[in-house]
Formats: sequence, structure tokens, C-alpha cells
Amino acid sequence: MKGFLFLVLLSLSILAAESGVYAYEAAKVDNGGTVKGKVTFKGSLPNDAVEKITITKNTDVCGTGAREVVWVDVKGNALRGVFVFIDGIAKGKDWPKPKESKYLINQKDCRFVPWAQVVKPGNITIRNSDKGVLHNINTREMIGVESGSVVKKVIFNVGQPDPGDIEKEIKPRRAPFISINCEAHNFMFGFMMAPEHPYAEVVEEDGSFAIKDVPPGAYTVKAWHPRFGLKEGKVTVTAKGAVDANFEFTK
Repeated sequence: MKGFLFLVLLSLSILAAESGVYAYEAAKVDNGGTVKGKVTFKGSLPNDAVEKITITKNTDVCGTGAREVVWVDVKGNALRGVFVFIDGIAKGKDWPKPKESKYLINQKDCRFVPWAQVVKPGNITIRNSDKGVLHNINTREMIGVESGSVVKKVIFNVGQPDPGDIEKEIKPRRAPFISINCEAHNFMFGFMMAPEHPYAEVVEEDGSFAIKDVPPGAYTVKAWHPRFGLKEGKVTVTAKGAVDANFEFTK
């Protein structure tokens, strides 16, 4: 019996490691350090870095002509729209309070605002700010980002014909990476990350980031761009110290 239980626990442990799902413990961090850096892009942009999609519905709100969907957003050498996170950290600071006291996906002028954000798994507010416009938000868990072979599994897919807020639950099962799109408007896209821990950031407009209050220790830091996938680096955080982790992507 003991041998059987050991095999079961081992199997669950391996499954959790492969899926990225584990129990995170929130605790006070008194002597935490900072992981900081910048995400850059080198070389010429892909030909499809910007996609133009003709607007055919709700032109009074969504606009006319073509919507430019920027899949690869580079200014100078800064690559924007990148998520940077510490992989597999088991204990550290608690989640901070979200802006507006809740996590929010706003559908405004037929765009998802913001384009990229980190949210805590759990309840999220879906807002339709576009009067007279039916939006249909589809959120999908992106499984297989690590291997480069992504399968998308629906978390929720809901129509929202009226202005106002509805509440839904973000609860990824196997991966924290999430894509969002509007089934009613084929030019509306966005991305989220819902990790078990709060040590994740979307880079600033200049590609910089700072992950604060990290307990001293050795960590793997990863950068995820929805188009280019993952890059990783190793860092050692010292008490109240700062360590650099820079990432460079190419097409």
C-alpha cells in the first residue's frame, strides 16, 4: 500500500510540474530583492508584424476602413506586449490589490483594454463600454507554449449585448497563458497571464520591467511573447539587492 501511495504522489507531482500547477504560499517578505531588466527585439520585423483587417460591423463605434492589429510591437529596440515572470516560485508576497479594486477586461471602441495584463486566477469583470454593440468574448487557455505547439482550450465564451459589467471566472487548468478574442469582431484580440503567484509583469512601453519583493534565492526567469514564445534566464536574488535579467527576441 505504501508503495502504491508513493507512486500516486509521484505521478501527481510530475503532472503538476508539467502543467505548471502547484500550491503557492503567500507570506510576508521583509528582505526581498528585485529582478529587473529590459526586453528587446533585434533584426527586421516579420512581414506580418502588423495585420490589417477590414472593419465591416458597427462602424459607428469600431471605426471605418481597416484595423491595424499589431502582433509584434517594437519601438526603438524595445519589444512591447511581453510578459516576464518567475517560473515555479512556491512562496513569497501576496497579490496586490488590482486597479479599480477588481480585475477588468474592458471592451471599448471595439478594442480590448488593456491589450496585455496579468490577473490573479479567480473572478474577473468583463465590461462592455460600447453602447449598441454586441461583443462576444472568448478566453482560451494556451496549453503547450513551452513546447511551441499550442492547443487552445476554452475557459469561457460569452455574449454581451448590453453595456455594463458581468462577472466570470478565470481558472486555467494546465497553463497560465490566455488568449482573448471577440467572436463578433474578427479584429479584436488580446492576451492575459494568470499565474498562481504575483511575480509576473507586463513590460513597460520602453520594454523595461521590475519584479519586486522577491525572496532571496536562485530562480528561473522567463519572458513570454505570444508570437515568439518563451525565453529564459537564471538569476540569484540577494536580500534587498537587484539583479538584471535581459531578454532579446528575433523573428
